[in-house]
Amino acid sequence: MKKFFMGALCGLLNGLFGSGGGVAAVPLLESSNLEPKKSHATSVALIFLLSIATTLSYLLGDKLDFGLSWQYIPYGIIGAVIGAVLLKKIPNSLLRRIFGGVMLFAAFRIMMK
Repeated sequence: MKKFFMGALCGLLNGLFGSGGGVAAVPLLESSNLEPKKSHATSVALIFLLSIATTLSYLLGDKLDFGLSWQYIPYGIIGAVIGAVLLKKIPNSLLRRIFGGVMLFAAFRIMMK
């Protein structure tokens, strides 16, 4: 039952916030006793598939601007590769601080709009 709620929450957040399911997936995966780096990597795989489903839903609802997204994709791929390389090298304690800092920054930014 926990997996059902975890998956549904990640999918809901992904649909609402555009890959925002990772914010829930990482702590939920860690609560399942998965070590931090594997939680982050597993979250990426989970969000990848959820993002495909979300993209199709947005495409069918005529809410998607492919022209704009293609302008960012090459740079996003470069950033993703750099992030994957860095994930292997940084200690778990630093990873948690960075993740927490990004979450706090995102929350602050959203609240200030």
